[in-house]
Amino acid sequence: MPDRFRITSMKKLKLIANTIRQDVVCMLFEAKSGHSAGSIGLADIFTALYFNVLYHDPKNPGWPDRDRMVLSNGHVCPVLYAALANAGYFPKEELLTLRKLGSRLQGHPHRGALPGIENTSGPLGQGLSQAVGMAIVSRSERRKWRVYCVLSDGEHQEGQVWEAAMLAGKYRLGNLTAILDRNNIQIDGYTEEICPLEPLAEKYRSFGWHVIDVDGHNIKKIIDACEESRAVYEKPTMIIAHTIPGKAISFMEFLAEWHGKSPKKEELDTALAELQKQRDAVETEDF
Repeated sequence: MPDRFRITSMKKLKLIANTIRQDVVCMLFEAKSGHSAGSIGLADIFTALYFNVLYHDPKNPGWPDRDRMVLSNGHVCPVLYAALANAGYFPKEELLTLRKLGSRLQGHPHRGALPGIENTSGPLGQGLSQAVGMAIVSRSERRKWRVYCVLSDGEHQEGQVWEAAMLAGKYRLGNLTAILDRNNIQIDGYTEEICPLEPLAEKYRSFGWHVIDVDGHNIKKIIDACEESRAVYEKPTMIIAHTIPGKAISFMEFLAEWHGKSPKKEELDTALAELQKQRDAVETEDF
């Protein structure tokens, strides 16, 4: 039986996150469409999940005892595709077919199209419900696999999210860990201007969840939070990961306008140059 697909070196993990960011920006440029800010901002979280936290086997994607990773905000699938390809689920060359006619890498992930995709997502607000259902199945069948769900802050304006949160609290689903990408943007602007969400932590606690706040760009803290969630048996865990949209690309950071657009050639070149400079700096760091 495979154990965790686990890399413990922080230097290696940082380099993987940098590679994923470079892959994502190239994918989006090639596609001439897609969602940049959220995908790039989630690179550290997906690195932590696929290269340390999850029990999974890229050589055997259907392994029955694998952890399930549900992506609710499917529009950020470029980062999921990049993580899966770098983990060895499919050839990296295929990443540049994103959103192309006939490609397996569509603008929202489709279960069955690619190995490693656990759920079909597109309409927002449904992923947590899917994850809750999976966690109930795991428990009822007395299995050890856990469910992880990545979801956005903007989709918390959907009522179904809170119905799922309430059900998870009712059944005390200690085998469920959700990670909320708290980047404060959505397609129309900033979440707190469009429909305020705070206090998110208090809301989840009131629904019976264990809540952890983390820096969503600190890979070690993300891993530690996931480890803490594994030790909480009596309730589901919500990790509120505070992220910067477009993190590590200066002209994208914090800007809601990059929620749903792709870079032009000059912007691609600038982004890759910045990411390479950061990669060079990591290469020289002592850990």
